[in-house]
Amino acid sequence: MNANERESLNALFEEVVGAAYEVSNALGAGFLEKVYERALAKELSLRGIPMRPQVPYKIIYKGHVISEYIADLVVDNRLLIEVKCVNTLVKEHLAQTLNYLKASSLPLALLINFQHPKMVWQRVVHNF
Repeated sequence: MNANERESLNALFEEVVGAAYEVSNALGAGFLEKVYERALAKELSLRGIPMRPQVPYKIIYKGHVISEYIADLVVDNRLLIEVKCVNTLVKEHLAQTLNYLKASSLPLALLINFQHPKMVWQRVVHNF
């Protein structure tokens, strides 16, 4: 990834964080994960940011597909979004998101927790 691509991806990341704050401010806390995922998808769409919900990625072991996982959202085919509604983001959530990055070959993810009135997010990188 060259410097221009990195800069563009960082700008996209900031736009998505802004959209997530808008969702958090509008809905507040207390809904299920799926509600925030759908609201974020709608907010990104309203902002003209291309995204795909529920994107499947194959898990390959020694050349064989052994499973698949579903990413909550993939923005502009460059940024993976993992939405949570948990008391606290823990190491397992970070590990899950990092594994999703490895499986998808994407370099950057946004892990968001909408559980509390103040949204919490983490930037997760792999080969960035």
